[in-house]
Amino acid sequence: MSKIKPSKGSPYARILGVGGYRPARVVPNEVILETIDSSDEWIRSRSGIRTRHWANDEETVSAMSLEAAGKALAAAGIAAEQVGAVVVSTVSHFEQTPAVATEIAAKLGTDRAAAFDISAGCAGFGYALTLAKGMVVEGSAEYVVVIGVERLSDLTDLEDRATAFLFGDGAGAVVVGPSDEPGIGPTVWGSEGDKSDVIKQTVSWNRYRVGDLDELPLDSAGRVKFPAITQEGQTVFRWAVFEMAKVAQQALDAAGIGPDELDVFIPHQANERIIDSLFKTLKLPETVTVARDVRTTGNTSAASIPLAMDRLMETGEAKSGDTALVIGFGAGLAYAATVVTLP
Repeated sequence: MSKIKPSKGSPYARILGVGGYRPARVVPNEVILETIDSSDEWIRSRSGIRTRHWANDEETVSAMSLEAAGKALAAAGIAAEQVGAVVVSTVSHFEQTPAVATEIAAKLGTDRAAAFDISAGCAGFGYALTLAKGMVVEGSAEYVVVIGVERLSDLTDLEDRATAFLFGDGAGAVVVGPSDEPGIGPTVWGSEGDKSDVIKQTVSWNRYRVGDLDELPLDSAGRVKFPAITQEGQTVFRWAVFEMAKVAQQALDAAGIGPDELDVFIPHQANERIIDSLFKTLKLPETVTVARDVRTTGNTSAASIPLAMDRLMETGEAKSGDTALVIGFGAGLAYAATVVTLP
């Protein structure tokens, strides 16, 4: 017989509050067209994106996260001292160690909360949410702050016609805590690593350590380029539409939610054509509110779902208690989908 005492947590977990932060600078498509041969009409028709937000020097990954997390805590009515863990999903914090989550936990005013970063690309919020749910139910933390944050403008090649218009910056956060009834459904997640080169960084950081300019990408002026995100657009589109529709349906089935019981659909804000195709393939009723934050925020990877959730709650398009399907998908190729009750 085991001598280990069983964990004692809450029977269930739910999202108690949400908050978002968008950088002050709004960048219209016209700015993007200064460095690529395209048009506003082409960008809108292919992606739905009209504007995006780009961070300034002061709007760091940490600073944006603190703003979003502070709003989420206020919305949840939870003091920072009650937070037992801070989980940050990002691919654009460029210090290998320590995790930016530790800095955020301290600046929020938590009482030595557990803190760590994860890297799961556009699926990162779903991964972090699942970990937070487990901590609350297991009992290792009563309240968990989950943050998705990106400065993808730092990883954008402005001369790449296929991706220059896609990416934006921002942070979204939620507070996960105890619940007497299920508020976060079973997660359907996974990865297809054999397709990992479909979305990737253009060049490894190790290439810069070697310092051989002949081996590094150069811009039109002959300057060494910073690493950027590149992708095979058509391959990603087909995978997202056909494979992620199956995953989304599995998440609905796992939660025992039928299409007619769903109030809100919040997919990763990658591309409005993907969003429309997923909605159609899932055969969701017209009564379901669909997040389209991509139009004015662009693709913010791990931040896109909580930012879109925050926008829907702020505008009144979604309300507290609504049942929402969330799904993230991207680099890896990793994915995560679940059904949640909105705070």
